[in-house]
Amino acid sequence: MIKLRDLTKVFGPQTAVAGLNLDVPAGQIVGFLGPNGAGKSTTLKMITGMLQPTSGTVTVAGHDLATDALAVKRSVGFVPESGALFESLTGLEYLRMVAALYGIEETQADARITEFIQFFDLTWEALTDKFLGSYSKGMRRKVAIISALLHNPPVLLFDEPLDGLDVNAAMGFKTLIQTLAKQGRTVVYSSHILDVVERLCDRVVIIHQGRLVLDGAPAAISAEHGGASLEEVFTRLTGGDRLREKAENFAQTFRHDPPA
Repeated sequence: MIKLRDLTKVFGPQTAVAGLNLDVPAGQIVGFLGPNGAGKSTTLKMITGMLQPTSGTVTVAGHDLATDALAVKRSVGFVPESGALFESLTGLEYLRMVAALYGIEETQADARITEFIQFFDLTWEALTDKFLGSYSKGMRRKVAIISALLHNPPVLLFDEPLDGLDVNAAMGFKTLIQTLAKQGRTVVYSSHILDVVERLCDRVVIIHQGRLVLDGAPAAISAEHGGASLEEVFTRLTGGDRLREKAENFAQTFRHDPPA
């Protein structure tokens, strides 16, 4: 469902993504990991067509991004880390606009929105009384998730999707994407919450400095690294162990002299 070949993105003197090759089949949840600046968000934006690759190819659901970008966009639901929304619209206005962009008739769109409202324990009043700019962070995230799922795409890309969600909403969302994957949807799940990724994802891909450094099932990765947790493996591969030592040394500067 997703095929990346030699995918590269260069910003001036900086190479954000360097020759990335990746295949993701239908029905799989892939944890897409890396430290800040590793190229995760840039990769996701290239898959959606929001950023044009410097070189390489992106194929989604059999459609080549370079020659059939609209078909790729119809096949993808994307929740960006920023959760950017049109803040001068109400939640309902925004969701109806998204539905119209995908050619969903308003009556059908409202029926789907109603199902999501019930799932996320929202109300019509919550979506109609205020503009998105005044919503809480959790409410904005729920609207962003609904907008990504509204057209029932075969490929779902999530960048820190749990950010702002309360415990119950987060649990419901995780169960939802597991069920969607069982139905054949492809899910790419980018997050810094590694224990969630370890429990939720069928496969983990780690990139560092724009390059793929690890690809495998969480259990296989742990076994290969002597039973280490995903967090321990991640820190070894991305230099986090040095940062831990640095933090411990820095904390020593906050010690107070004993009282006289």
